[in-house]
Amino acid sequence: MAGSTYKIIELVGTSDTSWEEAVQTAVETAGSSLKDLRIAEVTRLDVSIENGKVKNFRARLNISFKYQK
Repeated sequence: MAGSTYKIIELVGTSDTSWEEAVQTAVETAGSSLKDLRIAEVTRLDVSIENGKVKNFRARLNISFKYQK
């Protein structure tokens, strides 16, 4: 049985609306240039604040994709 190898990278997606949209932004952007995305693990959620209000949502992800020789 042949095994597979995967590369894991860290990305940060942002959104003015929600953490879910921030995750979606990161995954879709990665998918436009990387092949065979497999798993996205959200490792951190935070917000940036401006004048005492939430300015945007940020999601940090580890995304894995199949390693191609």
